[in-house]
Amino acid sequence: MQIQLGDISHIIQLAIAPVFLLTGVGTNLMVLTNRLARIIDRARVLEDRIHKAGRADPFDSEEINVLYRRGHLINRAITLSTLCALLVCLVIAALFIGDAFDLNLGGFIGSLFVLAMLSLIGSLFFFMREIFIATRTLTLRRVHPPLP
Repeated sequence: MQIQLGDISHIIQLAIAPVFLLTGVGTNLMVLTNRLARIIDRARVLEDRIHKAGRADPFDSEEINVLYRRGHLINRAITLSTLCALLVCLVIAALFIGDAFDLNLGGFIGSLFVLAMLSLIGSLFFFMREIFIATRTLTLRRVHPPLP
C-alpha cells in the first residue's frame, strides 16, 4: 500500500486542530513552569534567611508552608498538562496511522482526546487552586505585614 500526496494532505488537515491544542498546552506548561520557578526561588530566599538567623520567624515559616503547598499544586498541574500534551501527540499519531493504513481508530482516538481534555481540566483546576492560595497570601500579608 502506497500513500499518495493527496492522502498526506488530508491527514495533515485532520491533525491541524490537535496541533493548535498542543500549542496552547505548551504555552500553559510554560506559564506553570515559570510559576514553579518563582515559588522555588522565593522558598530558597526564605530558607536562607531562616538559616542565617538561626531561627524561624513565624511569618517566614508560614510563608514557606504556603509556598510548599503552592509548589505541590503547580507540580500536579504540570504533570497533568504534560500528560495532556502526550495524549494529544498520540491523537495526532493515531490520526496519521489510522488514515494511512485505513484502520478504524475512531473510538481509540476519541478516547485519547477525552482523556487529554480531562487531563487539561485537572491541570487548570490545580492551577486555579494555586492562584487562589497565592492571592489569599497577598491579602494576609497586606493585613499582617512581615516584621522588619
